[in-house]
Order: sequence, then structure tokens, then C-alpha cells
Amino acid sequence: MIISVASGKGGTGKTLVSTSLALSLKGAVQLLDCDVEEPNAHIFLKPVIERSEPVAIPVPQVDEERCDFCKKCAEACAFNAIAVLPRKVLVFPELCHGCGACSYLCPRDAISEVGREIGVVEAGRSGDIGFVHGKLNVGEAMAPPLIRAVKRYRDNSKTVIIDVPPGTSCPVVEAVEGSDFCILVTEPTPFGLNDLALAVEVVRKMGIRCGVVINRDQDGDRGTEEYCKSQGIPILLRIPLDTAIARLYSKGITLAEGLPQWQPAFRSLFDDIQQIVSSEGVGGSR
Repeated sequence: MIISVASGKGGTGKTLVSTSLALSLKGAVQLLDCDVEEPNAHIFLKPVIERSEPVAIPVPQVDEERCDFCKKCAEACAFNAIAVLPRKVLVFPELCHGCGACSYLCPRDAISEVGREIGVVEAGRSGDIGFVHGKLNVGEAMAPPLIRAVKRYRDNSKTVIIDVPPGTSCPVVEAVEGSDFCILVTEPTPFGLNDLALAVEVVRKMGIRCGVVINRDQDGDRGTEEYCKSQGIPILLRIPLDTAIARLYSKGITLAEGLPQWQPAFRSLFDDIQQIVSSEGVGGSR
């Protein structure tokens, strides 16, 4: 089973939940940290890295001896990565998504593709937990290709937990795609509720079941609870606002490791997800 852990905004506790879930499960588990712009699961799991692979995307290289400056490449590029001047072709590699349309459509075969490195994938182990993460090069904007490279290491014989980038943009869609279930981590604040609603809309459009974990839960704002009830979304776990948890986290110690009494709660969370996934239509996420 593939479980993604996402949120509509940063700082809600995705990594707290994903690492604690991985540490609490018994058996074959793999954690993929797809938050490639700011990966931090390794801080808590402290894996031994056994393999490193650079990741590149294909970008166009124009042979101006063959080019007749017809502009078909520029017209085909949805991202404005190519501009054709009267006797010159300008390529902007940082804008290129590596789709290959320009080289495919060039009538003169004047465009070839060369690799441009955008980051690295590292794989290893943390005890019994398989671990993979990606590190996007500083200044790069193309996170989805690196996320796809991380997901190619997915071991479907194991329970796979995916730590998803924050927000609701393209990297989130790329990371969540293919999941059997998505845990949405939120906090009981107006901002948290607003971004939770956006995240729910995304996963529903993707046809993926979802449930909510409320982090930093406390008496007061019940808007998140009322929203989940109105939408038929199960609240799977509540983690209280607790300075002891915050102190552990600031030291690079996740909840299930620093307070082992929480491990049964995360195993129960996993059991609930299994039941939802096996019951068609439960959870209101489709």
C-alpha cells in the first residue's frame, strides 16, 4: 500500500507524521521524502546512504547550421524556453520542462537534447526502514522530474510512505499521484483550515481517498472538525499542542521515537487506513 502524507501549507507536521508512522509499523516499510526542495526526513531517521544518483532533464541544443529559423520550436514550447530571432535561437534551460516537443517537431532535425543536472537522489536504510530522498539543486524550479526519480525507487512489496511537498501545486500532484490513500496533516487555525480545504479539493480530483490528522490540537477553534464532519472526511488522529513534542522535534527526534507510547496510536492510524482503502467509498474522498 502507498500512503502519501500531505498538507495544504508548510509547517503543519507532515514529517512528524510520516516518520512516526514509518517507525511505528512492524514489517517491510519504505519512506520516500519527495519534499525535494527542503527534504528533512533524514534528520529524524538518520539513514545510512548506500546509493547516490544524479538526475538530469533533457534540454534542447540547437544546431544553427541546420536551422532555418522557422519558429516551429518556439511555437510548440508551452513554457517559453525557446525564442527565435531573425538569425539566432535563444534557449532558456531554466524554463525547459524537458518535454521534447521542440526536437520532435523540428522539420530540419536541428535540435538535439543534452542533459542538465537538476539534483540528486539518495537511497539507503534506517534500521529496517528503506529510505529514499531527493535534493533539488539550489535555484532550480523543476521539482517534478526529481520527484519522479525518487518514486522510481518505490518498492511495491513494502508499505510505502511518501512525504509530500507542502501546498497544492505541481510538485504535490506529482508526489501524491498513484497513492492508495492520502493523510492530510493540518492545524486547528483559520489558515490551516483554508489550506486543508484546498488540499482536499486536489486529492478528490485525483480520485484518492483521504483522512485528516490534526496536529497541535487544543481546545478552541473547532472549524477544522466541523469542516471534516460536513465533508465526510475522517479525523484519523489528534496530536496535542505539547511543548514536550516540540522540544523533541527541535532536537531531531520524532514523536514515535521520543515518546514510544505514541507508537500504538500510529499503528491504529495505519489499521484505520487499511480498512478505509479496503472499503469502497468510505471516507468521502471520492
